Amino acid sequence: MKIAATNVRCEFPPYIIAEIGVNHDGSVKRALQLTKLAKETGANAVKFQYFTADSLMSRSAKLAAYQQSQGETDPVKMLRRLELAIDDLRLLVECAHSIGLHAIVTIFSLELVEPAASLPWDSLKSASPDLVNLPLLQKLHDTGKPLIISTGAANENEIKTAIAASFGSAYLHCVSAYPTPDDHAQLGGIHALKSLIAETSPNPDIPVGYSDHTASEKTGALAVAAGAAILEKHFTDDNSRSGPDHAASLEPDAFHKYVEQAHHAWRMMGEHKIIVQDIEADVCTVSRQSIVATRPLKGNQTITRADITIKRPGSGIPPSKLDSIVGKCLRHDIDGDTTISADDLRDPIQK
Repeated sequence: MKIAATNVRCEFPPYIIAEIGVNHDGSVKRALQLTKLAKETGANAVKFQYFTADSLMSRSAKLAAYQQSQGETDPVKMLRRLELAIDDLRLLVECAHSIGLHAIVTIFSLELVEPAASLPWDSLKSASPDLVNLPLLQKLHDTGKPLIISTGAANENEIKTAIAASFGSAYLHCVSAYPTPDDHAQLGGIHALKSLIAETSPNPDIPVGYSDHTASEKTGALAVAAGAAILEKHFTDDNSRSGPDHAASLEPDAFHKYVEQAHHAWRMMGEHKIIVQDIEADVCTVSRQSIVATRPLKGNQTITRADITIKRPGSGIPPSKLDSIVGKCLRHDIDGDTTISADDLRDPIQK
């Protein structure tokens, strides 16, 4: 997967999204300020949300418990306060691009896809509750832009349905709790999600990430170690602000540490294969064992099992060849308690 010109896979540094979301509190000025602050943290992208209260909320809509805990009393009034118009979003995309950030948007309603897609977003996203909103996923997919799909609060069959339809360019494992306690971060789900993709998708290389709702600066690094290629984390300039998401967000200094630790974890992961590195060569040679003469041996002597043993270092014939060199002849004299190399040996002369 690519977002703009950036490769998004585990083989490349983690792609980190600063989720501004609704932490602008309905102010495009604050959204612009947060975008500029996000650039200083080292994030790859900023993400916003595009919704209108009237298109998203019915009369039956209710507040989530975490929203109530932040003092919200009416879901429609809350969303109306947090809306940004399409022209506001245009300014945010332009701002992000002007400072070298990608711009991503979560779209919540079918009728908003077309106006949103008229802007040069680098990627679109669907929120976890909309994993089962297949008409919305289809319409987002049909824009041709990369689509990141969150999977919070979804079961395996629901996730498989979206994967089988080839809607997503990437999928984020997610726990839909704000904030998520560390003991419920369920980072093992990253591997499980990869397995679902491998089983279900015609493209098993779809990247997997983690939408992080914990309060910890370390969770991103742990998620990268668990196989996440993408991290999404809520971002604010002040945790104490009133609003539904500020309390579950990281402030700039903490977000910067989050990015640094995630990249550090990626570097520690190294290549996604087993290799012998150059820095191991010395210990390998010194600490491995090889075949050694038990006593001084003469040239042309036929080697017996009593003539050889296994000791350090590992610079001679490996132990696995112990039995196969019995019966070989020496080309020249060998001192006792020294390694034997292949160049020291020849086959016996047949009579």
